[in-house]
Amino acid sequence: MKLGEKIRYLREVEGSLRGLERPMTQSEIVSAIRQELDGSRGSKKAARKPKAPTISQSYLSQIENGSRPHMTQSSRALLAKFFKVHPGFLVDDPEGYHTELTSDLRTTEGQLDVWLLQGSERFASDAEVSNVLIKAAREKDTRRCLLLLGAILDTPGLAERLLEALRPELALGLRARVAQRSVSASAAEGKPLR
Repeated sequence: MKLGEKIRYLREVEGSLRGLERPMTQSEIVSAIRQELDGSRGSKKAARKPKAPTISQSYLSQIENGSRPHMTQSSRALLAKFFKVHPGFLVDDPEGYHTELTSDLRTTEGQLDVWLLQGSERFASDAEVSNVLIKAAREKDTRRCLLLLGAILDTPGLAERLLEALRPELALGLRARVAQRSVSASAAEGKPLR
């Protein structure tokens, strides 16, 4: 994956995390970096402090379209801090590199995080599912989250009860779909409806 593709991907993930249901624009990224990473703005001490590092929309555009194939170290560090990724992620992948290959050096936790983030990309059209996959990947103990999900699904009726308690609007929709399937199955079998 090229650096520009990675930046586009991170803008998409960040937009999803912020509930925008779309990628953040380059301008929104620049504004957010200024607001969130420069905590000194507005204080009297800000005038005495050296200007906090920033990045421009045109610089991001050049990176994404490939006309600027490399970033400065300070820009890489700034973007890595904002997107909460390792600075080493913000370079072109080596020729022949494939994300599906796993090395012995990767931890189970890292493999799960990558797998969940790739899944979030695949389900980008379903913002809720994509967002949940991103949240799981950002958890400190991703493996434990998945084991918890397994335990919930292994306990009869628990998933339905939790859904009714935590997301009642989804529980209603689920009951309606189950009822519709039951009606459709009965009709297909020629059974009278009650």
